[in-house]
Amino acid sequence: MPWWSWILIWVALVALSLLFYVLLGIRLFRQFIATVKDLGAAGEKLGQLGPMETSPASTAPATPHPGSAVFASPTVMRHDYEASKSSRQEERRLRRVQRKIDRGQPQALGDLDFTSK
Repeated sequence: MPWWSWILIWVALVALSLLFYVLLGIRLFRQFIATVKDLGAAGEKLGQLGPMETSPASTAPATPHPGSAVFASPTVMRHDYEASKSSRQEERRLRRVQRKIDRGQPQALGDLDFTSK
């Protein structure tokens, strides 16, 4: 092989690698522009939405902000835990009773709440 063939090979390799990087850069630029357009459209769509409106009938009691349990007393946290646990159990029991009524199934005595707790 003559000496100038090595120069041609290296020039071709460098030219192809530069072409590859240029094409990759163009593709990346186009994807970036498409992402910016999508973000702009999403921003416009969210900008058109008004503030959330709450009706007086649907106002829920204020819930504590996340992290406030760290500074609360253990007795208050235990009470809140027990209260939420019992309310979830009661909601499940009511759903179970209603589901059995809908299906025409017999009710369990424990679900009918004949015993006072």
